[in-house]
Amino acid sequence: MDFDLQWLLLGLPLSFAFGWLASRIDVRQWKREQKDSPKAYYKGLNLLLNEQHDKAIDAFIEAVQHDPDTLDLHFALGNLFRRRGEYERAVRVHEHLLHRADLPQGERDRAQHALAQDFMKAGLFDRAEAAFAALDGTAFDTEARLALLTLHERARGWRPAVEVAQKLERSGTGSFASRIAHYWCEIALEADAKQQTAEADTAVQRAREAAPGAARPLVLAGQRAAQRGDHAEVMSLWGALMVAHPLAFSLVARDYAKSALASGDGPAALQRLQAHYQRTATLDLLDAIAILDPDPQRCRERLSTHLREQPTLSAAQELLTLSAETPLLPGEAQRLREAVGHAAKPLHRYRCAACGFEAQHYFWQCPGCLSWDSYPPQRLEDL
Repeated sequence: MDFDLQWLLLGLPLSFAFGWLASRIDVRQWKREQKDSPKAYYKGLNLLLNEQHDKAIDAFIEAVQHDPDTLDLHFALGNLFRRRGEYERAVRVHEHLLHRADLPQGERDRAQHALAQDFMKAGLFDRAEAAFAALDGTAFDTEARLALLTLHERARGWRPAVEVAQKLERSGTGSFASRIAHYWCEIALEADAKQQTAEADTAVQRAREAAPGAARPLVLAGQRAAQRGDHAEVMSLWGALMVAHPLAFSLVARDYAKSALASGDGPAALQRLQAHYQRTATLDLLDAIAILDPDPQRCRERLSTHLREQPTLSAAQELLTLSAETPLLPGEAQRLREAVGHAAKPLHRYRCAACGFEAQHYFWQCPGCLSWDSYPPQRLEDL
C-alpha cells in the first residue's frame, strides 16, 4: 500500500508537468494561428481600400486557409468576388457556406442572401428568383422581396409583381399603390393585345382601385372608352385627370378635344382648355385648343403669344410651318430668334471628356477633375 502511494505521489507532479507543457504548446500554436490570420485579414483589407482587388483576393484566400472557420472572411471573400465580376467563384464560396452542417441559421440565411445576389449579378434570374424566394420569413425577407419585385418587372411578370408588392405593403415596408396600379395597367394592355376585353376591363378597374388618385389608370380608362366610342365617359374620366394631374393631362389633350367634338361638348371643352392653359401652358394644350377653335388667325396669335412666353424649338417650328403659307408678321421673326437662341444656349458649351464637366469657356485643365487636355476644342453642338 505504501509502495502504491509513493508512486501516486510521484506521478501527480509528472502528470501536472506534462499537462502544463501540452497546454503551453497548444496555446502557442493557437496564438500563432490567431496572429497570422489577422495579419492576412488586415493586409487584404488594406489592399481592398487601395483598389488592389486582385491582391486583396489573394490575401483573403490566405486568411481563409489559416482560419477556415471564420465566417466573416468567407463572406468578405465572396462579396469581393462578386464585385470583381467573378460570379462563379462567389457562388462557390457561398454554396460552400450553405453546405456546412455547423452553420447557425442566421448565418445560413445570410449566405443564402449573398448567393441570391450572386445569381442576380450574374444574370441567372431564374436561379436568383428561387434563391430569393427561399428567404421568405427570414431576417432578409424585405430585401429579398424588393429584389424579387425588380426581377418580376424585368421579366414583365406583372401578376407575380402584384403579389410581391402587396406582401411588401402588408409587412409595413411602405406604400406600393402606384406601382401596383402600373402593374395592372400593363396587364390590361397585354389583355387588350390578345383581344381579351373582359380581362382588360377587370385589370383597369383594379388599377383604379389600387391607386384611385394615380394618373395612368385614368389615362388608360379614357383611351379604352374612346376606342369603344363612349366619348361621354372619356370626358368624365379625363375631366377628372385635368383636375388631379394638370401636367399629365397634356398627354391626352388632343384626344380630349376630339372626344369633345364627338360628344357635342366642344364650346364648354374649349373654355375648360383655355382656362387650363392659363395655369399650365404647354404646346399640347395649344394644339388641343386649335382643334376646337381652328380659325387660322386666332391659332397664329395664340402660337405667337406662346412663343414669346415659352421660347421653345417646338413652338418655333410650328410658327415656321405657318409662315410657309403666310409671311412672318412683325415681331415674329424676333421671337423666333429668341426661341432658337434660348434652345441653343446649352449647346454653346465645352464638355470634359474625362468627367463630363461643362463650361461656357474652354479650359486646358478641367476645373472638375483637373485633367489636362481633356476638353475637345469643339462645342457640344459641333460634336
